[in-house]
Amino acid sequence: MMTEKVLEVTHLQKRFGKLEALKDITFNVQKGEVFGFIGPNGAGKSTTIRILLGILRSTGGSATIFGTDVWHDAVRIHQQLAYVPGDVYLWPNLTGGEIIDLFLKLNHQKHSARTDDLIHQFDLDPTKKARTYSKGNRQKVALIAAFSTEAELYIFDEPTSGLDPLNEEIFQKNVLALKQQGKSILLSSHILSEVERMCDRIGIIREGQIIETGTLAEMRHLTRTLITVQTRKPLPDLSKTTGVHNFKAAPDTVNQASFTVDSNQMDKLMQRLAPLEIVSLQSTPPTLEDLFLRYYQNDTQGDGQNEIE
Repeated sequence: MMTEKVLEVTHLQKRFGKLEALKDITFNVQKGEVFGFIGPNGAGKSTTIRILLGILRSTGGSATIFGTDVWHDAVRIHQQLAYVPGDVYLWPNLTGGEIIDLFLKLNHQKHSARTDDLIHQFDLDPTKKARTYSKGNRQKVALIAAFSTEAELYIFDEPTSGLDPLNEEIFQKNVLALKQQGKSILLSSHILSEVERMCDRIGIIREGQIIETGTLAEMRHLTRTLITVQTRKPLPDLSKTTGVHNFKAAPDTVNQASFTVDSNQMDKLMQRLAPLEIVSLQSTPPTLEDLFLRYYQNDTQGDGQNEIE
């Protein structure tokens, strides 16, 4: 079964003079999926998105949306695209409602009952001038306009910056509703719980390169599971066991310990623990944050330069 690729990026590169902002970016977004694009500030997320929007021209590689080149066909692409940046600038003397209607008009769309419902959901006062809005309220204006827009691809670049947890929840609910309608979403974020909850696939960008792409399940083989175990028989020191890390015996007992274990070594560990007569065992599966930190901080097999700058 062929999967339709709404967005496709292949070996994308971008230089600013001697600075190589993007070295090798390759990923795609398929129809009806939410693709998470994660990495620290300065990794190249926003540069990639500006190229996709036709704002910047790439130095090398290719990028297409709806099968057409993002630079040469930007105007046509934008007719089927909605975008929310991480820091929204609004016309200070217009009200929030006027700006939402203007955004919709620019996309050849109209204020609808859906728009009113979104204004209510996000608890926005549309009668206030934009100059009175906080950063969070400016984000709400852009999000309401985007979610009111009938598009095939939605690009969100750090969209919940400035939103409180309740409004983050409303954002997530509306993204999942778009997915159910068969829409495609590219979500750039550093809020890992947000990405983990919504995204079908994830791409990790580091220093201008995509270093891993896949589903969370596929990528969890790179992470470690936290184990807390209690046994009837004394627990040996497992710190030298292959795949076991950060072994800590509980104080005042030889029957309890906590440690992390590489997921691909879990079977062998269970075989080692079983003869010790397990009383209780708590397993905490790895999160996207564990995966992220593995690449940027804890990858001891790397070049030693993985810290977030």
